[in-house]
Amino acid sequence: MATPSAPSAPRVVVTGVGLITPLGHDLESSWQGFLAGRSGVRRITHWDPTGFPTQIAARVADWEPAAYMPRREARRTSRATQFAWKCTQDALAMAHLDLAQTDRSRVGVEIGLAFGGWDIVEAEGRRLEEGGPRRFNPALAPAALISATPTYVAIQLGVTGPTNSQVTACATGIVAIGEAARRIQRGEADVMIAGGVEGYLSKLIITTFSRLGAASTRNDDPASACRPFSRDRDGMVVGEGAAILVLEREDHARARGAPILAAFAGYGLTEDAYDMTAPEPSGRGAAAAMQRALEESGLAPQEIHWIVAHGTGTRLNDSMETAAIKQVFGPAAYRIPVTSIKSSIGHAMGAAGAQSAAVIVKAMQEGWIVPTINYTTPDPECDLDYVPNQARRHRVDAGLCNGFGLGGQNASLILRRAP
Repeated sequence: MATPSAPSAPRVVVTGVGLITPLGHDLESSWQGFLAGRSGVRRITHWDPTGFPTQIAARVADWEPAAYMPRREARRTSRATQFAWKCTQDALAMAHLDLAQTDRSRVGVEIGLAFGGWDIVEAEGRRLEEGGPRRFNPALAPAALISATPTYVAIQLGVTGPTNSQVTACATGIVAIGEAARRIQRGEADVMIAGGVEGYLSKLIITTFSRLGAASTRNDDPASACRPFSRDRDGMVVGEGAAILVLEREDHARARGAPILAAFAGYGLTEDAYDMTAPEPSGRGAAAAMQRALEESGLAPQEIHWIVAHGTGTRLNDSMETAAIKQVFGPAAYRIPVTSIKSSIGHAMGAAGAQSAAVIVKAMQEGWIVPTINYTTPDPECDLDYVPNQARRHRVDAGLCNGFGLGGQNASLILRRAP
């Protein structure tokens, strides 16, 4: 199969990572939380959830945007954009990328969101209904746009390369990274700031997924509510957060002596064409996305050392993903550890796949893989090695992550250790 990663295409590498999760405001604190098996799921306290079927969420606690941007900017941006800006600063610092010494027309931004500024839409809509048009703040309307996040980052950095906002539901974070890598391979940019974010834990969002029957109602035990692949799972927990990767053309990174953390190896994007909310049960679309990423990488199935699963904790998704992994990897599937980090941080929709990619990069550096917590009861339909409850010492030379979105959009990404 011909791919943009043919020998003539430049190699794309990762030189920086920024991460925000309910476990911490940066990569290191989040990583330590994952290793310790902590849960970021709590009862909702930023509004009163009494009477709601789902009363829990994985929220980024103690968030003070004024610590990372001027207060005036914090008042004019969505929570998602604030997360993206903080993560971008962290990723650029790790990459040691001095934009003053870089051709900014060759630097782009590819940051995706599934829902954008729904928090702003809901708050301003309520203000309009209660107080009339004089109470409505029109300055916040642009901040609610999905495109507001990547364009804000581009404006702050003064970069003028390709800037785009991916929207592929829960596959968004992976698609943003994959398409950003494609832009570098096609010669459109030397550097791409890429990833996914979400910051939207409003009444409307929580109620939406609760009414769809996708959200856990284990309200009396929030920390153990999300139980991917466990037989007693009862749904996902909605989360928020962000992950940003700095992607570079390899020769560009090496010329400036940048730290090379990982290399982009393969990417696949497919469609189930089955249902708007339910995954196609056999997993054929998900398997096709993984297969395309694997073929592009040139790796054999047994050379994938870790899979960071979509693993939402819903009954249909987890059994479908397990079946898809077995279709692609055959007997090797039983020897590859599979983790769902959503057990710890919930499902941050547009950010989820990028968070998974960030964790793969970190695992390559640390020699550990993080667990699927809250795994209590084996499910005959989910019979792989899910790294139950305890972190594990494990070398990762190549890792695959999945993201499957509403409407049947399936994305897979493979990162490998850089030579």
